[in-house]
Amino acid sequence: MVLLPCDCRAPKRSGGVSRQRGTGLGELAEQISRCRRCPRLVAWREQVARERRAAFAEEEYWGRPVPGFGDPHARVLLLGLAPAAHGGNRTGRVFTGDRSGDFLYAALWRAGFANQPLSRGRGDGLALSDAWITAAVRCAPPANRPTPSEREQCMTWSVSELQLLSEVRVLVCLGAFAWDAALRLTRALGEPDGVGPRPRFAHAAEVARGRYRLLGCYHPSQQNTFTGRLTEAMIDAVLARARALAESR
Repeated sequence: MVLLPCDCRAPKRSGGVSRQRGTGLGELAEQISRCRRCPRLVAWREQVARERRAAFAEEEYWGRPVPGFGDPHARVLLLGLAPAAHGGNRTGRVFTGDRSGDFLYAALWRAGFANQPLSRGRGDGLALSDAWITAAVRCAPPANRPTPSEREQCMTWSVSELQLLSEVRVLVCLGAFAWDAALRLTRALGEPDGVGPRPRFAHAAEVARGRYRLLGCYHPSQQNTFTGRLTEAMIDAVLARARALAESR
C-alpha cells in the first residue's frame, strides 16, 4: 500500500459524496505515485533518492511522483511547478521540507488555510482547510526544468485531479510555469479561453476561465523571497484575494 502524503482535513460534509470523493482522490494519489511515464524524471528522482544530501543522509527519500494534498472540498487550489529534489522528492509531500514550503505554509496559516505555519514531513499534523496544493509536474526534474513532453505527460493527472476537486473555483498559480499549465489545464477541461491575446503571467494577475478564476503569484523560491521580489505582504494579498473570490463564486 502507498502511504498518502498528507493528513487531509476531514470532509466538510458527511455521506456518500464525501466518502466517494475522498476515495477517488486516494486512488488517484496511489496511481500518481506509481507513474513511470517519463524515463528522464524517473532516473533523476531515483538518483537523488540514492545519493542523498548530507543533511538528510539518514532519511529515507520518497523518490517517487508526489501527489497533491489538502481539503477534498477545497475551493482554492495552489499550483506549483514540481517537487524540489530534496524537498517533496524527499518527504513525499509537495512544498514540504524546503525553504519555499516554509514561506508558503506560513502564508497559508496566516490566511487561515492551514492549521499550523510549519511543515516538515508527512504525519506532522498539517491540515488544510478550503485549499488543495499540487504541482504541474509530479516528479522532481533536473535543474528544476521539465521538458514540454514531461509537462504534457503530467497534464492527464492534473485533469483527473481537478475533476475530482469539483468545488475548486480559484487556481493560485505559483510562477509563470504554473500559470501556463493552468491555462492549458482549463482548456483541457473544456473551459472557454475568452477573447483577446493569451493572458500573460504577472504577480496578482487575474483572469477568468469559465468556472475558474486564475490568480498569479510569484513562486515562493528563495530566489524570490530572499531578494524581496516576493514578500509576505504580497503573498498575503494574493491569498486574501483567492479567499474573497472563492466565497463570491
